[in-house]
Amino acid sequence: MTFRTVGCLNVLLFLVIIIFSAHPPYFLMLTAAQLLYVPFMLHVIMKKDKGWVATYLPSLSVPAFLAVLFLHITDQTAWDTLLATLYFMFTILIALYGIIRFLKRGFVNFEEFVIDAGFFYIVVGGAWFLAYEANIDTGFSTTLTWLTSIHFHYASFLLLLFVGLLGRLHKSSFYIFISWMVIIAPILVAAGISYSPVLELLSVLVYIIGIYGFIVLSFKITFQHIMQKFLIRASFCSLGLTILFSLLYTVSHWAQAFEVTIDFMLYSHGVMNTILFALMGLVGWSMNVPSANSKIPSFPMSKIRGSGAVGEKVLTGKMDGILYNGLVDDMRHFEPSIDTQTLSSMIIDFYENTNDYKLFAEVKWHTWFKPFAGVYRLISRYVKQINLPLSRKQVEMTGDIFSVKDALDGRYHTRAWVRKIKEDVTFVALYSSHQEEGRTYMNISLPLPFSAMTGILELNQSGNELILTSESQQRISGPGIYLAVKNHLFKLPIDERFHVKEGGKGTLQAYHRMTMFHLPFLTIDYHIYERKSTNEGK
Repeated sequence: MTFRTVGCLNVLLFLVIIIFSAHPPYFLMLTAAQLLYVPFMLHVIMKKDKGWVATYLPSLSVPAFLAVLFLHITDQTAWDTLLATLYFMFTILIALYGIIRFLKRGFVNFEEFVIDAGFFYIVVGGAWFLAYEANIDTGFSTTLTWLTSIHFHYASFLLLLFVGLLGRLHKSSFYIFISWMVIIAPILVAAGISYSPVLELLSVLVYIIGIYGFIVLSFKITFQHIMQKFLIRASFCSLGLTILFSLLYTVSHWAQAFEVTIDFMLYSHGVMNTILFALMGLVGWSMNVPSANSKIPSFPMSKIRGSGAVGEKVLTGKMDGILYNGLVDDMRHFEPSIDTQTLSSMIIDFYENTNDYKLFAEVKWHTWFKPFAGVYRLISRYVKQINLPLSRKQVEMTGDIFSVKDALDGRYHTRAWVRKIKEDVTFVALYSSHQEEGRTYMNISLPLPFSAMTGILELNQSGNELILTSESQQRISGPGIYLAVKNHLFKLPIDERFHVKEGGKGTLQAYHRMTMFHLPFLTIDYHIYERKSTNEGK
């Protein structure tokens, strides 16, 4: 059984409800989402998924949809809570499916994460539906409780799935920005309704910016079918109109100069979203479903993991007694990404003869991240990995480079660079490289307790300067920061960028910038001196 089959059967259930419903007609708005839009959109997303969840979830959904039928054609009974619980449990299974999709992939393809967020939110809609049917006191009227369930079915679940499918056709920094707006907007709406009319107004404005951004994007994208183009653009445009009704309703509560009633919202905002936004969007995307862009990472991973504390003991029994002088043997290994004829000879020498240089660092945690850095510092002192000071005071980093047994690491020509500040281990980084489609990447693993953080960095050249970055928008096995647990990879929403250039005579400067969700949280300024240089200093 597939969700397409279930959805077709649900059309009959929906017709039965129309004929025999014991509730006012506007209740059909939520029922349409539950019986029609949810299963058909699940079919759109899951039809190429061969996993066990996709196999069994359609059959498990049948009791939930029958429960919705009985709730609609009967008056209030003692069974209402149980029946609503069946639907709520079904939404939990959808959320679990979203979690499984996310853990398989991480933040590799942002548009797929947007779809996962829609799966996460549907369980909130299911919870509010249960609260309504079970007469649970939510602090709001029964009507608002029911409307909140509708909100999370349409403005969270359906909207985010439509946005994710749009991202499969067009992904840019602007797409990512406005996607975050519609991801966080439901949380802002809930907080605004609970605590502050001003915050509620802000949440609607965030929705408006995001929705109108997607209207613009929908007109920039080329669709294969004329009818699909019309339906999808009309769907987003209709939402752009109905969100203005939400703005009007919110302003009326905030300013109290005029009144917009719930009944007006039901028969304007609600009906238009049910018929125009949801139905046209569903039909439009069903005509030609864009393929997902994600694929399984294929680069080699280090097998070395920490147990509790990492530090130097993680290398016990894994070194073969050889001391290397540099992080790489020959920078020509990374051509043609770089040109060793024009790249700074001092940069080349630093990577090939790293031990001939002294390294001084200024660690700068960004203000918004300092509380997290303070908590992490308590852990890193014990773990002895990524153990950076909180102070901006310039410190010297010392260390050695050791050869690691390839058979134990799983990569080739692996070497460990152990850096310390005084006697405290700061980094234990295992350096290797791999090739993909004619390009050589740095493959750097930092062992963590029972896991490892792996950075895949591409090398680029700017004049005679070197840039190493994980920020490339290429395929899944390209640049990025990954968490490796056993043999599973999870791409993190973290990026890093090294910019290495010559300073004064006999010196290099390196800027290490790290971001999380594109927000800078850590910057390290390195000052690198040749040991033989007379200009050596702090």
